[in-house]
Amino acid sequence: MDKTPETKPLRFWEVFGTSPPMILGYARVSTDDQSLDAQTDALSAAGAARLFADRISGSTRARPELDRMLDQLRPGDVVTVTKYDRLARSLKDLLEIVEAIGDRGAGFRSLAEDIDTTTPAGRLVFHVFASIAQFERERISERTREGLEAARKRGRVGGRPPALSPAQKAEVRRMRDDEGRRLTEIAQLFRVSVKTVRRA
Repeated sequence: MDKTPETKPLRFWEVFGTSPPMILGYARVSTDDQSLDAQTDALSAAGAARLFADRISGSTRARPELDRMLDQLRPGDVVTVTKYDRLARSLKDLLEIVEAIGDRGAGFRSLAEDIDTTTPAGRLVFHVFASIAQFERERISERTREGLEAARKRGRVGGRPPALSPAQKAEVRRMRDDEGRRLTEIAQLFRVSVKTVRRA
């Protein structure tokens, strides 16, 4: 008796006639004299089919190659970096970028931290990262509120002291209204900005 050949279910890229998912590597160095070789070699060894690299400080949000890579992401792709600080300026920045990657149906992998959001264990580790970041933000906010409350009880009000005292504000208005002086001249006399004089 002949057996009917078993057919495998088609994967989404076969159904829609698109290319299969791929590993996209992202590398970054802060200055032009730093080498990208170690990162690109590690990413290639990890199976990255395409590499994107920026030579720009991590403190700068505008990273052209990162943005180009994100624009080209397709479902099933995996963004891979050697360390997560190559991708993001801070943990908050990392969470936002990885969320953007996930919104495109793609995954994220960091080789050094062994994070891989395409696996249940990797997603768990990343969620722990996110929870720690949220906890720290809430603690900072709580400590700030506690500090302000303690200052109020001691008769101090939080925030920066006003640039002009009430008497100085009255003098500013007099010089402007009675003497007709320009705001820039008044600002120079009181050593404050024109914006401060305008508010007064």
